[in-house]
Amino acid sequence: MAPVHPLRNPPAEPLPMHAHAIDNLRYIRETMERAGSFTAVPGWGGVVMGTTALVAAAFASHASSLEIWLAIWLAEGLLAIGVGVLAMWRKANSAGMPFWSAPARKFLFSFLPPLIAGAVLTLALWRAGAVSTIPGIWLMLYGAGVITGGTFSVPAIPVMGACFLAEGALASLLLPAVGLPPGPMAVADVWLGAGFGGLHILFGAIVARKYGG
Repeated sequence: MAPVHPLRNPPAEPLPMHAHAIDNLRYIRETMERAGSFTAVPGWGGVVMGTTALVAAAFASHASSLEIWLAIWLAEGLLAIGVGVLAMWRKANSAGMPFWSAPARKFLFSFLPPLIAGAVLTLALWRAGAVSTIPGIWLMLYGAGVITGGTFSVPAIPVMGACFLAEGALASLLLPAVGLPPGPMAVADVWLGAGFGGLHILFGAIVARKYGG
C-alpha cells in the first residue's frame, strides 16, 4: 500500500505567552529610554564636586603665581569631572539603568561643546594676558552646557545652569574692573568658589532630596 501523506502541514506551535510579554516589555523599555530624561544626575556627587571646588578656591587664593593658580583650577576641573562621572555611573547602576542610554548620550553631547569652547578660550585668553576674564568665561560656558544638557534631565539642572550663566555674566563685567589683587586672583576665587562650590552644593542637595543621590 502506498504511504499516506497529509494534505496540510500541521500548524506551527504558537509562541508561549511569556515570549510575547518579554518582547512587549523590551519595546516599551526601549521606547521610554528614547523618549525619557536623564535622571542619573548625581545629587551627593554634586555636593562632593562643590566641596572640592571650595577647597580649590582656598588654595588658589594663596597661589604665588598665575601659573600655579591656573594649574590648581585645571586640576580641580579634572577632579570634578571624575567625581561626576563616577557618581552618575553609581546612580544609574543602583537604579538598574544602563549608564550609556539614549538620554545619557543626549545629555553628554549637549553638555560637552561649551566645555570644549571654554578650554580653547582659556588658552587664547591666557596667551593674550587677559587672565581676569577667564573665571567669567568658565562660569558662563559651564552654565550654558548645564542648560543645554539639562533639557534632557530633571528640571533642577537647567535652573542651576541659569544661575551659573548669570553669575558668570556678572563676573565678566566686574572682574576686569577689580583687577588682580595680591593673591593673585583672590577676588576671582570668590566668584569661582561661589559658583563651582556653592551652586554645586545647593543644587546637589536639591537633586539628592527630590530625585535620589
